[in-house]
Amino acid sequence: MHNPASVRGEVLALSPLAIILIEIALAVGGFGIGTGEFVIMGLLPEVAKTYEVSVPVSGHVISAYALGVVVGAPIIAVLAAKMTRRSLLLSLMSLFAIGNILSAMAPDFYTFTVLRFITGLPHGAYFGVAALVAASMVPPNKRARAVGRVMLGLTIATLVGTPIANLLGQWLSWRAAFYLVGGIGALTVALLWYFQPRDAVAEGASIKRELSAFARGQVWLTLGIAAVGFGGMFSVFSYIAHTTTETAGMPVAMVSVVLALFGIGMNVGNIVGSRLADVSLTGTIGGTMIFNIVVMTVFGFAAQYPVILCLCVFLIGCGFAAGPALQTRLMDVAADAQTLAAASNHSAFNIANALGAWLGGLVIAMGWGFAATGYVGAFLSAGGFAVFLASMALEKKTAAAA
Repeated sequence: MHNPASVRGEVLALSPLAIILIEIALAVGGFGIGTGEFVIMGLLPEVAKTYEVSVPVSGHVISAYALGVVVGAPIIAVLAAKMTRRSLLLSLMSLFAIGNILSAMAPDFYTFTVLRFITGLPHGAYFGVAALVAASMVPPNKRARAVGRVMLGLTIATLVGTPIANLLGQWLSWRAAFYLVGGIGALTVALLWYFQPRDAVAEGASIKRELSAFARGQVWLTLGIAAVGFGGMFSVFSYIAHTTTETAGMPVAMVSVVLALFGIGMNVGNIVGSRLADVSLTGTIGGTMIFNIVVMTVFGFAAQYPVILCLCVFLIGCGFAAGPALQTRLMDVAADAQTLAAASNHSAFNIANALGAWLGGLVIAMGWGFAATGYVGAFLSAGGFAVFLASMALEKKTAAAA
């Protein structure tokens, strides 16, 4: 498995079993990252108690991690331009594993916050490079499905990894949850070391070439679709616990059921969306934005009805269908600066997270109620669709001029 197996950074033909094992290794890393990113949300009270800070203040560690993702993805992608993909993946996951283990050992809140920022740095670059590796191992008409299989690690984490880590954190200590996540990161390093073939640095790779991605209008527009269009999902998801209990009047015990429905929806969306994307990338992106507008409008209008709320939460999770399509489109529009573009996609998703949560909180503070986050979601999805239309218009204009 360790013999050179690539030229110019592209993986050569591998056996079906080898491809499956590499995809599993990459997905395990995504599972660890997804678990580590979301588990903290359920453990904030315990963290606050340990460090003797308020729960709102303890929430700063979530922002620190997100900032690490946003900052780390483009910077690492540029600075690592002359690294092989295998070396970069091993380095990124090693940093993630060490960051989580040290987070579990943090003696004070300031140190913990800094470590969460550092742990967030490899997040976007890992998913970006993992997507490039997955796509390089299959024919062009199966790229999105390969990307989707790697991202399945992230979506499964929302359904399985986060609840298990949360239970472990409640049972033993929140520190145990981060030891677990660090262990998953270490397992990923071992799997990648064994199964990921050695590769060569792409010919002509340089910092300048990677930076050229940001000189392309289509790269910015595709990132804009993610940053704005996916804000709606996070607007609803950020306040779904309160919407479930206060708007729909459901018991607290049902919150975990509603969260599970969201996780199931994300997995369904990932699988179906990646298949649709291999048929039509742009059709999947545009269609998903329209789908989200409709579903979130219904959520805003009828979230007080438990059955409709549950159905809408599942369908909002399905809106993740555009994820593999956007990741794959970035590979197309970035030309030979794919690493920076692919990694930056996850910076865009974290911007969407911050934007959606902020706007959702704004309408709630204005007294419009928790269900109004659905209207915010519809508005942001419409914004994403508008950016998508601008991208299509530019593409048509460029093709006509060629």
